[in-house]
Amino acid sequence: MTAISIRNLSKSFGKKRALDDVSVDIERGEMVALIGASGSGKSTLIRHICGLEIGQAGQSRIDVLGTPIQDGGRLSARAREMRRNIGVVFQQFNLVGRLSVLSNVLLGNLGRVPAWRGTLGLFTAEEKRRARDALARVGIPELAWQRASTLSGGQQQRAAIARTLVQRSNILLADEPIASLDPSSARRVMEILAAINRDEQITCVVSLHQVEYARRYCPRTIALRDGRIVFDGPSSALTNQMLVELYGANSEELILPDAPLQPAKPTRVADPEWVPAFA
Repeated sequence: MTAISIRNLSKSFGKKRALDDVSVDIERGEMVALIGASGSGKSTLIRHICGLEIGQAGQSRIDVLGTPIQDGGRLSARAREMRRNIGVVFQQFNLVGRLSVLSNVLLGNLGRVPAWRGTLGLFTAEEKRRARDALARVGIPELAWQRASTLSGGQQQRAAIARTLVQRSNILLADEPIASLDPSSARRVMEILAAINRDEQITCVVSLHQVEYARRYCPRTIALRDGRIVFDGPSSALTNQMLVELYGANSEELILPDAPLQPAKPTRVADPEWVPAFA
């Protein structure tokens, strides 16, 4: 089953053509890297898939799990409902610093609980259990009651991933999730995303700035340049020489000077009493 289908998607910001007639399909259970130099359109494409941006009027269309989320420059009436199935991890983590890590993870339930419960921070014992399980899944169960603002960048990104697990989404979009992390934390975050894809069969689309991580963790890579797809195929086929041919001098942004990494193998990743969560 196709998880994401994009047809004839274009987007301009003033005179800048951010996306130029992009068409691509991503199958359910795939782990796909989006790569490209700065300004190539990676983040813009991710924002369109989750309905945060709308394509230009015309023939453009984006289907998620067989249902249109936008069509012809208009957001679908079901877009809000469909966003429940799309978890998004951003470079900036988007955690509420004054709240505990557990409370931040519980916010992944907001699309599935009544608005009054979300506003009051009331979650069930079962929802709290799932949040703790999600923290264990990403390797930081001991940080549940720590303020989010005290965590390292890598720990905050893991908490953000745990929040998407609580959301119970079928698709996970990660927009430059390791751009601000040190190499050790970056590897750990990518390993977690790959494990979630492998074990839960959650479709993962990860925007990356270094092709080495795509080769190691993502069987398929889509490369963008000036808003157009210039490569779509096995990550192992995307050699450094090909990057130079595609991006010229800008290829230096995408190639780390060390480390030939081995490509990943496609594989398969973790009513009740009312309890206030924001205590």
